[in-house]
Amino acid sequence: MERELSDEEGDRENLISQNARQVKSPDHHNHRSAFRIEDELRGRVSGAARKFNKRYILAIFLPLVILIVYLTTDLKNVFQMRVPSIRDIGGGGLLVNRMRESELRALYLLKQQEIELVKMWNYTTLVGGSNISLVNGSGSVNLNSGSDDSVLEDFKSRVFGQISLNRQIQGTLLSAHESEASVDLSANYTDSSLSDWTRCKKVDQRLADRKTIEWNPKPNKYLFAICVSGQMSNHLICLEKHMFFAALLNRVLVIPSSKVDYEFHRVLDIDHINKCLGRKVVVTFEEFAESKKNHLHIDKFMCYFSLPQPCFMDDERVKKLKGSGVSLSKVEAVWKEDVKKPKLRTVQDVLAKFSSDSDVIAIGDVFFADVEREWVMQPGGPIAHKCKTLIEPSKLILLTAQRFIQTFLGKDFVALHFRRHGFLKFCNAKQPSCFYPVPQAAECINRVVERASTPVIYLSTDAAESETGLLQSLVVLNGKTVPLVRRPTRNSAEKWDALLYRHGLEGDSQVEAMLDKTICALSSVFIGSSGSTFTDDILRLRKDWGSASQCDEYLCQGELPNIIAEDE
Repeated sequence: MERELSDEEGDRENLISQNARQVKSPDHHNHRSAFRIEDELRGRVSGAARKFNKRYILAIFLPLVILIVYLTTDLKNVFQMRVPSIRDIGGGGLLVNRMRESELRALYLLKQQEIELVKMWNYTTLVGGSNISLVNGSGSVNLNSGSDDSVLEDFKSRVFGQISLNRQIQGTLLSAHESEASVDLSANYTDSSLSDWTRCKKVDQRLADRKTIEWNPKPNKYLFAICVSGQMSNHLICLEKHMFFAALLNRVLVIPSSKVDYEFHRVLDIDHINKCLGRKVVVTFEEFAESKKNHLHIDKFMCYFSLPQPCFMDDERVKKLKGSGVSLSKVEAVWKEDVKKPKLRTVQDVLAKFSSDSDVIAIGDVFFADVEREWVMQPGGPIAHKCKTLIEPSKLILLTAQRFIQTFLGKDFVALHFRRHGFLKFCNAKQPSCFYPVPQAAECINRVVERASTPVIYLSTDAAESETGLLQSLVVLNGKTVPLVRRPTRNSAEKWDALLYRHGLEGDSQVEAMLDKTICALSSVFIGSSGSTFTDDILRLRKDWGSASQCDEYLCQGELPNIIAEDE
């Protein structure tokens, strides 16, 4: 009951409160609507006033702002396009590195040029007393007629080197700003007249001034060549002198038998000599034996040298001659002549002592003979012929040398004959000595390589590996080691020596020696060993072939060894 009464009272109170709100609501609504209309009208009026004020202010101040901006701003800079720097480009880092590397290289080259210019300054100080005036006030070149040509050539070489170095600097600096394809670092940026100049020019042999004699042998008249002293090089020089004697005496020269001497047919082209003369002037021992129907006899044995023994022949050599089927007449000397002190002889001397009506004569070894020296030593020799030289390597050896050069060396290389085996005692017995310590020899070689400006050296030597290894480490040009190239052992994968292999000439020591000579004779510049007949024969070939250079010289020519061992 009490719960129901309380519920009714609650409902009654709720109804009373709702009625009270409903009665009050219309008056309240009318009161709020009147104030809202008044506020909206007032807001519209004030908003219109504000819009009018803003437009008026903008119309007044905008022209003023534009005028101020125009007077105070550099419009050119405002609208100028900004060019991105190389650092902003995607690959700019590589270009920066290229430029930095080029600049460092240019600085290095400039330093090298500074060093060379200092050398030139010192050099001009040394030659200042020779009265050489290189340039006068008008720019023309004046040279003292009595000045040494080598001094001028060396000076020109140094100047040319600086011009070349300057061109390298120009090319290096340009390479950072142009594509590699458009920069020619070898181009001549100075004077076109320098393009063909070289310090190591070929020697003009003046072949037109040669003094020669005709070699017209009489039928069945022979001069039997006998060569005893030394090794192959000595014997080749001996043969060359024998040809001169045969030409003077109008006789056919007989090449010695391989039973007595070297196998000359393996290294020389005998037919080449006859072709150059256009007639039969030289015969092999076999041809001579056939023409004499194996009746081989030397009718007259006239010795050029009498000391230390007649014809410079010992008993062993006489036995070899007889063993080859040759019988000898009495061996006699025509005059007193010592191989250690040979006298200067003339053509008239030879004709007076060695002319004979005998069919076959011999004069013994003439390696040391000194007859008409200038005539014999001239380019091409003393005999008239249509070739460059009479005694030269066989065609197979010449072709093999050319193939080796094409494979390993290229057309510009220095050749070095570095004689060492048995040379220490031999040279120290001479005055002055010709045996140089390896470091001193390397310094001399470096000077020649610098003048020749060649990238590689061909080494012909009998030196031990210990010496050649040290020499290789010391031969340096512009901070880089200059390779010393030697003939490698046979390799079937290499074809440069295939001709020798196919003709059974490989492994022959004399063929290999002649191959070495031929490579050296074809070099741009040659450095030889003083006192070596191997070197002398190379110089003869270079002179006859026209390959001799103004830079050719003996090793450390004009210098003494910086130390010489005492005698035993």
